[in-house]
Amino acid sequence: MNYNSKGEESITYDAIVVGSGISGGWAAKELCEKGLKTLVLERGRMVRHPEYPTANLDPWDDKYRNRTPASEKQKFPIQNRTGYVITEATKHWWVNDLENPYTEVKRFDWIRGYHVGGRSLLWGRQSYRWSDLDFEANARDGFGVDWPVRYADIAPWYDYVDDFIGVSGAKEGLAHLPDGKFQPPMEMNCVEKHLREKLQKNYSDRLMTIGRVAHITQGTKGSRGTCQYRNRCMRGCPYGAYFSSNSSTLPAAEATGNMTLRPHSIVHAIQYDDKTQKATGVIVLDAETREYHEFKAKVIFLCASTLGSTWILLNSRSSRFPDG
Repeated sequence: MNYNSKGEESITYDAIVVGSGISGGWAAKELCEKGLKTLVLERGRMVRHPEYPTANLDPWDDKYRNRTPASEKQKFPIQNRTGYVITEATKHWWVNDLENPYTEVKRFDWIRGYHVGGRSLLWGRQSYRWSDLDFEANARDGFGVDWPVRYADIAPWYDYVDDFIGVSGAKEGLAHLPDGKFQPPMEMNCVEKHLREKLQKNYSDRLMTIGRVAHITQGTKGSRGTCQYRNRCMRGCPYGAYFSSNSSTLPAAEATGNMTLRPHSIVHAIQYDDKTQKATGVIVLDAETREYHEFKAKVIFLCASTLGSTWILLNSRSSRFPDG
């Protein structure tokens, strides 16, 4: 196992996973646990749990009391459209928009971070299941293409994920919001409890429930501990209470001895064999040395986000796919 490696160009891996965010981390875990030698390529810097530099800093530890100067905020015009993510304690998780520009014909907020773990360190952890109200919507409305699956097909996989990541919530028995395999819910505060009581009293058809979030509230999962209710989640959780690739799936993949993780590896294109009509590897630009490398694999998983994966595919030109 090589957690922070340069990789081997002379061997053919069983699988290559491009991206180490939520989907990439899951792919790495599943592949490695099934015995496949897997190379995980991440374009950004190395971040290893629990190395979150501002996780334990107090407001008085920062010169600006966690407020980012206007001159610094200018680097994040798009990331800061959220209105709350760019602070002195969190700005290092988000891309510098001036260094990563894109053209907006219409406004499009591309919120992202380039580091091991990707947006699994940035997401809000809200975790809800789709119901047949969602899966049957197209067929019912006569719009679009009908989903080929229903909730009953997906439910066992929802359970599988819940068991591993830990989701806290209250079971309400609602058909349109299926219950999961929940850990105990987080307690509502006094205002939330009062609002819920008033809703129950005055609106019998309205139910208020606590958010269903990927936070451990009871026991442990591997090396992960329970939520400490510090309200510092955005900095990275050294307890591993909330689910991220860094605290959960990547350590699980690492434990198998089958994973090689290579940060600073920008995948430029997928290599394609015209004879076998299969993808055979990837071309990688090393972000530190600016040298190109080729890595081979039997299977390639593109988990570089919707736009990132599309960008790689468009760059992957061959005689069969001249336009990518």
